[in-house]
Amino acid sequence: MNQETRLIKKYPNRRLYDTRTSSYITLADVKQMVLRNESFQVVDAKSGDDLTRQILLQIILEEESAGAPMFSSDLLSQLIRFYGNAMQGMMGSYLEKNLRAFQEMQKSLQEQSQKLYGSNAPAPQEMWTQFMNLQGPAMQTMMQTYMEQSQKMFAQMQDQMSSQARNIFSGMTFPGFPQGNPSSGKPADDDKNKNEPKP
Repeated sequence: MNQETRLIKKYPNRRLYDTRTSSYITLADVKQMVLRNESFQVVDAKSGDDLTRQILLQIILEEESAGAPMFSSDLLSQLIRFYGNAMQGMMGSYLEKNLRAFQEMQKSLQEQSQKLYGSNAPAPQEMWTQFMNLQGPAMQTMMQTYMEQSQKMFAQMQDQMSSQARNIFSGMTFPGFPQGNPSSGKPADDDKNKNEPKP
């Protein structure tokens, strides 16, 4: 825990205690900390377990239930299917990197707008809406191309893995399974029996 991180304790009665202000706070207060990009950590007052992710998930659940959800049922179903999947760890990293890139784009757009218009720059939300209206089709095409390329690369990777697996297992023998004769295409035992004199 560094000194800049704000420590919040959660008690068994579900109340949140802010150690910086020495007062109880609500989930809405924690949401404001997130919006202000404040660094904080929520811990269980009794066990000391880190509950930050749990609190953030509660905030997301409240926002999703407020009437303007960000995630569709289809998207949520797809995310659930990744749990327990071999791609689970990669998916979390993929989403995090893409969200960070999206935020950097917003930040850059806001800085350029302030340089051009100064104090008369439009609000970030209005500015982003205008940008999306103008660049939406182009961005959609770019994202579609990106996804197609990603799918092709993934398919190529699968083909390479399958080819490597075939090469590995082709040279191995397993008990109970006769090894094939590459030249004849028949099992080796058949060729051996063919050369033996008949009784």
